[in-house]
Amino acid sequence: MLMRRKRVRIETDRLTLRPPQHGDYRDWSGIREESRDFLAPWEPTWAPDHLTRRAFTNRVYWAQRSLAADRALPLFLFERSSGALVGAITLDNFQRGPSQAATLGYWVGQRHARKGYMSEAVRATVHHAFTQLDLSRITAGCLAENAPSRGLLEKCGFKYEGVAQAYLKINGRWRNHVLYAMLRADRRGVKG
Repeated sequence: MLMRRKRVRIETDRLTLRPPQHGDYRDWSGIREESRDFLAPWEPTWAPDHLTRRAFTNRVYWAQRSLAADRALPLFLFERSSGALVGAITLDNFQRGPSQAATLGYWVGQRHARKGYMSEAVRATVHHAFTQLDLSRITAGCLAENAPSRGLLEKCGFKYEGVAQAYLKINGRWRNHVLYAMLRADRRGVKG
């Protein structure tokens, strides 16, 4: 069965969000490498080939297949004024049918952190998910000590739901995560 590529492009005041493309490799590997120490405490341990062109090519093919099969929405964030790659955001683990749910994940390069780019991207992605993808529930998790990520989710209207024990293997250890969710029908608490 031939799967059709879906074209997705989301524009915000300062960002363009779109799926990764093969030509993004140098920008992606550069920002990931320069942000390695900044990202490592919050992410799964990188495979030895994480920054290779081959691994990136596999990432792009995964993104294309996931979009075509309606399983995920992987997006890179580009600063509109400069074209610089800022980070990435992904809606993944789509559950269709009665739940209409997905999981949100994101990262931002160290030099772009604390500039409001990710809150802009989260709001735009959530809006797209609720209005274009017909999702009803979006969940996100982060380490309890990741105050910037918790603040981001709360600022964007996500509500705290609890703790998931040994939720993800982060930096080589199974770690508990605090879980947040946003429902399409419940936008109370959205700030800014």
